[in-house]
Amino acid sequence: MEPVIALISLSFGGAIGLMFLMLGCALPIYNQYWPLFVLFFYILSPIPYCIARRLVDDTDAMSNACKELAIFLTTGVVVSAFGLPVVFARAHLIEWGACALVLTGNTVIFATILGFFLVFGSNDDFSWQQW
Repeated sequence: MEPVIALISLSFGGAIGLMFLMLGCALPIYNQYWPLFVLFFYILSPIPYCIARRLVDDTDAMSNACKELAIFLTTGVVVSAFGLPVVFARAHLIEWGACALVLTGNTVIFATILGFFLVFGSNDDFSWQQW
């Protein structure tokens, strides 16, 4: 995929995901901004994998403990991002409709983050390390 098309697609996906998150917060029937705490998870999710890619040489065996730990921590962050709106809805801080919108936004945002690493994560001419 051409890098410009990939960037446009990823930015569109991010905008759609943030739109769902904001709809879950700002619609007049919901009007609670507690779900914005998932923005911290969006920021934290790529950090362990980025650190592991910098620390680990890709020339060794198939599995590496550092990369496995990074994937485990990233999975924990992603699961927490999906769990937090459910906890808010169960505690009656937000409505279930807002929870559904936030979970939809989470799915789109994390798919966009995954797409970024799939498109720009390889060590070819145009990689994410140039950004």
